[in-house]
Amino acid sequence: MEGIPGRVLNLIEASGQSRRAFAADIGLDDSKLSKSLSGARRFSSLDLARVADKCGVTIEWLLTGTEPALALAARTTTGQARTALEAAKRYSVMREDLAAFGWEQPWRPLGIEVPDGTYAEQGRALASAALARVTSAGLSVTDADLPALAETAFGADVAVVMLDEGFDGLSASSDDAKLIVLGASAVPARQRFTLAHELGHLLAGDDQGVHLDKDIYDRAQAKDPSEMRANAFASAFLMPQDALREAAGASGLAEDGFAALACDLKVTPSALAIRLQQLRLIDAGTCDRFRKLTAAKAASVVGRSDEFAQRVADASAARLPGLLVRDAYAAYEAGATTIRPYAYLLGIDADELRQALEASEGAAGALWPSTCSLTTPSCATSRPSTASTSSSPCSAGGAGGQKRSPTRQAGPRPGCPRCCGSPQRAGWTSRLRSPTPKTCGRSPGYGALSSAAPTTSR
Repeated sequence: MEGIPGRVLNLIEASGQSRRAFAADIGLDDSKLSKSLSGARRFSSLDLARVADKCGVTIEWLLTGTEPALALAARTTTGQARTALEAAKRYSVMREDLAAFGWEQPWRPLGIEVPDGTYAEQGRALASAALARVTSAGLSVTDADLPALAETAFGADVAVVMLDEGFDGLSASSDDAKLIVLGASAVPARQRFTLAHELGHLLAGDDQGVHLDKDIYDRAQAKDPSEMRANAFASAFLMPQDALREAAGASGLAEDGFAALACDLKVTPSALAIRLQQLRLIDAGTCDRFRKLTAAKAASVVGRSDEFAQRVADASAARLPGLLVRDAYAAYEAGATTIRPYAYLLGIDADELRQALEASEGAAGALWPSTCSLTTPSCATSRPSTASTSSSPCSAGGAGGQKRSPTRQAGPRPGCPRCCGSPQRAGWTSRLRSPTPKTCGRSPGYGALSSAAPTTSR
């Protein structure tokens, strides 16, 4: 037997359970399971989600019999790249599973061909198009929350995780997933440059599957053509030529003006000095002098040390991919999958999260507005720079993840980390855990990290 029925049957046999017991564990009537295994009935998306949860496999494997390349890479890679690849695997596999259920990532490429010219010229041309997209969305690259900007303007999933020391981040690209994983860092300007660099790889369509960047400033790595293009993109994207020419004006930049510009653009003084020299807005001697400033010193010169300290704190914290969180909840709410993928994203026990959501239904109206989007007062004030429903996982609209349940009222959801019902407010951050249940003889996917086999409730 081949296809989905054959793979499910193999999982049943590997579990050591009877078909009746297996059916009960996934909340399916025994007769329906038998019909599905015989081909007389199709497995529903929720059936497949529950099988995946129980047996620790991915939806993609159930549908196709193959693992995503990223999943294989995460299992075989060791050393500094392993942590980053494991995080990328977790998020990209979930994104691909959601796509199989109809919640496709709202990825928005630039829609232009990579222009002719040198790789640096190509990078700058792509940056110009990307900046036009950002402006048309009413955003600015000077926004503090650059990951949210990348999600809103381009539809990329962006996560910040605790990576091994000396590893900056990666980008991963497949037909169904466009992902950037960044390392938490005490050097916020470096993290922003890494994000822009990885976004450049995705927008250029670099055919690399997984692109690892141990050190984005490594000179040997910079000789690679795609790296030259991504670096040129990041530089032009974060330090737009028009803004620099306006700041320099006719009289040029004194040290305090230069320091203020570095703070405004949230880049390192060294990177800014090099960019200004490339545009012939300062000479080599001035470039060398400005490059000696540190980001902390530049902030001190213009009295913005408090702002700089907050940026360091923000860059040092982990961040969930907001669009993925939104779509995982939407799929659960619509009944297409179980709550476990959403709970796994949040790092919360699935049964506890389900109980918390059900218990909060009656009380939510007394605590928050009846609708939750970034246009309501309680939410709009939290992230004014990303005033778009697409950046809120609990909003009722937005690009991508369009399928919504008509049976539940859209509203603030405990566990939504991008809006008013954050897991921090719900008191869940102290209970992050991922116990591993019995599986069906295959390597565990995200479904295997929940505390118990699925029941008939979602």
